[in-house]
Amino acid sequence: MTIALVVGASRGLGLELAKILHDRNFQVFATSRSPAAHIRKELGPDFPQDINIIPNIDLTQRNAGERIVSYLKGDLGLGVGLEETRKLDLVIMNAGVFKADTLENPNWEDLLEMHKVVSIAPLMVASNLYNSSLFATPSKFVIITSEGGSIALRTRQEGGGNYGHHSSKAAANMVGKLLSNDLYDKQVTVGLIHPGFMKTDMTKGVGYDEFYDSGGAVEPSEAAETTVEFIMKKLSHDLSGTFYAPRGPRDIGQAERVLIPVMGKELPTPLPLPW
Repeated sequence: MTIALVVGASRGLGLELAKILHDRNFQVFATSRSPAAHIRKELGPDFPQDINIIPNIDLTQRNAGERIVSYLKGDLGLGVGLEETRKLDLVIMNAGVFKADTLENPNWEDLLEMHKVVSIAPLMVASNLYNSSLFATPSKFVIITSEGGSIALRTRQEGGGNYGHHSSKAAANMVGKLLSNDLYDKQVTVGLIHPGFMKTDMTKGVGYDEFYDSGGAVEPSEAAETTVEFIMKKLSHDLSGTFYAPRGPRDIGQAERVLIPVMGKELPTPLPLPW
């Protein structure tokens, strides 16, 4: 059985990714900041009982990657771990934080939290997994990022603001690109994926729900399906270190202004995104 680790899987896209991978016969490990019993109670009886929850993983803490490794190796005594001969075929770094900010009112703690979770944690988790020899050969390491991390797609017409969101996603893209260089010869394929504009608590929390209709927002379950399809069928090793939107240009707000002049009117799906 192929084995997947989804980091940040207690709700939204991460939860749907874990469920889809389980339905595709992966053995799934899914992290949460909360205790396992709390998560299972919150998600109810429809949540597959054989998805292994790795509880109490706070990605703002420097030991989060170590705790994930300890759980996978069974050191914490909290649940099912990996046998010595079995390793991870797929890792998806999904956890994210989005807190709005402006030039007039940036918040130091919010900025640090976004960068810790979005751009620093993927490196620390990858490093801990690599140093513990937990990547299968071959395997895939996917960072769920955002078109918001594309510098080229930021325009004067769109405006500024949301410094923490955009800068942490851009930093995550750089981390992924550098990881792809380090891990290429180890047969670990690194993918950077914009899953789409979604109807989630996170986007609603920053007021983006007013753009759901005009921006073509989709449910996390729909975005998860296209994300998994892309990972399994399109993300080959020669694409390691690339940045893609599996759903194409439909929810890339600046696609017409930025991409069409460079790529032409018939933008492809999946869509390669510029840095």
